Amino acid sequence: MEWVERLNQSINYIEEHLTDEIDYKQLGRIACCSAYHYQRMFAYMAGITLAEYIRRRKMSLAAVDLQGGNEKIIDVAEKYGYRSPTAFNRAFQSFHGIAPSSVKKDGVSVKSFSPIEFRIAVKGATMNYRIETKDSFRIIGVSAPLDKEIENNFTVVPQMWQDAAVSGTIQKLAGMMDTPLTGLLGVSACNDEEQWKYFIAVSSTKEDSGFEEYTVPASTWAIFSGTGTNKSIQELQQRIITEWLPSSGYEYADAPDIEVYLNPDPQNAQYEVWIPVTKKQA
Repeated sequence: MEWVERLNQSINYIEEHLTDEIDYKQLGRIACCSAYHYQRMFAYMAGITLAEYIRRRKMSLAAVDLQGGNEKIIDVAEKYGYRSPTAFNRAFQSFHGIAPSSVKKDGVSVKSFSPIEFRIAVKGATMNYRIETKDSFRIIGVSAPLDKEIENNFTVVPQMWQDAAVSGTIQKLAGMMDTPLTGLLGVSACNDEEQWKYFIAVSSTKEDSGFEEYTVPASTWAIFSGTGTNKSIQELQQRIITEWLPSSGYEYADAPDIEVYLNPDPQNAQYEVWIPVTKKQA
């Protein structure tokens, strides 16, 4: 229950700062995880991204302000962090379906979007997993920077895999695996201190000037196996966060998420999802 309570405390923080710049790192600190892991948890638990949730709350309150007072549109836009009236108009119309200037007209409808509340949903489905503790290990591969708002990265990673397949990078990397962690790796290295990066890589001790290297820190991992398509791995990740993590006795640790593709066929993949975890403090 403590895990869900922390998530709800983070919602309170958002509500208190809707007219300020919301600090994603602070949200992570409230939930005892990184800003990256917080956004992933939020999206899977809430069904929308954190950035979209914040936009909806701001637009809901902006409509109330415009309906009930004498505030100018430009002032309301600035109140909710929009430096450009055009950007505010676009966001307002996208959510409400009307322009801000139409709000006070008789018979005009606007949308209300209330704050969410997280609760534990009791489900009985079985999930198989194992816990492993590993020393740090070296990977080599290609990487791309990730945006601090994860919704901006939804096209980056699939395009990376497509480019790596077409260019022969995946085949070359597959020939360089020489450590016990076999398989192509998708590594989300997203801590709060460094530029976020996504790696397509393998675990290897070999040197190759054409590839970037990265050291995955020592950590304890909850490891889940699956088969199917790329959509299947997303569904497994969602189940881990919404079903397993809340009642597991573990919480996120400060280490990368790893996808291990044992058979990378996008239509018939065999894979593992590695989630860095630490035991909850009593």
